[in-house]
Amino acid sequence: MRPVVRNLVGLVAFLGIWELAARSGLVPQRDVPPASVVLTRTVELLGQQDFVRDVIASVLAWAIALCAATAIAVPAGLVLGSLPAVRVATRAIVEFLRPIPSVALIPLVILVIGGGPESKIALAIYAAIWPILYNTIYAFDEIDPLLIDTARSCGAGRPAVLATVALPHAAPFVFTGIRMSAAVALIVVVSTEFIAGASSGIGKFILESASGGGRMDLVLAGTVVAGVFGYLVNDGLERLGNRLFRWHTATTAQETA
Repeated sequence: MRPVVRNLVGLVAFLGIWELAARSGLVPQRDVPPASVVLTRTVELLGQQDFVRDVIASVLAWAIALCAATAIAVPAGLVLGSLPAVRVATRAIVEFLRPIPSVALIPLVILVIGGGPESKIALAIYAAIWPILYNTIYAFDEIDPLLIDTARSCGAGRPAVLATVALPHAAPFVFTGIRMSAAVALIVVVSTEFIAGASSGIGKFILESASGGGRMDLVLAGTVVAGVFGYLVNDGLERLGNRLFRWHTATTAQETA
């Protein structure tokens, strides 16, 4: 079976089990509506302007956060990966900041920059930086020293070694970090909208649906939209990475063999 067919079979089976569990009374329909009801509500919501605006608000915040995190993390990773002294000097602060959950910083961020879109963007940037940063540093650790020595023996200085050896080697790892951060940024954006009570966004829609009469069909419909967007982004980035770095995939397969 082709991967697409297997994915569709798994999805249909999941929806079927969900539908049967709700219809049979195994789970209360008030808490978990049947899959058919949720999917119907999802289609209806996509035709409503207010909900589409909420989706656009979340997507824009996600895109800004991911671009900003990439612009910050890649240069920082290049510096920390290529300069061991700087990496050692900053290790304590990096290891202190990295485990802090982004949602734990919501009160601080709201006090500092307010409760507008800037807060969810700032928190998403903070959360999305770490996968990109560590993947970039890891890429430098995996460079074969023989490649660097060969480049230096040919007269290449540090900038030339960085551009001709380090960056091409690090690019696939950096792209993997970006793909991981894309999911992290989306989770943080929607979570911040839900917890902090944003003025717009998917998280705000889910919060209002849950508090305004407990419309779980709308709550799950908004969740489905966020999940589908996250899946499409991840799948698109994965396909793009396979095209851009096909040479890296082939090299890795040869080394494994």
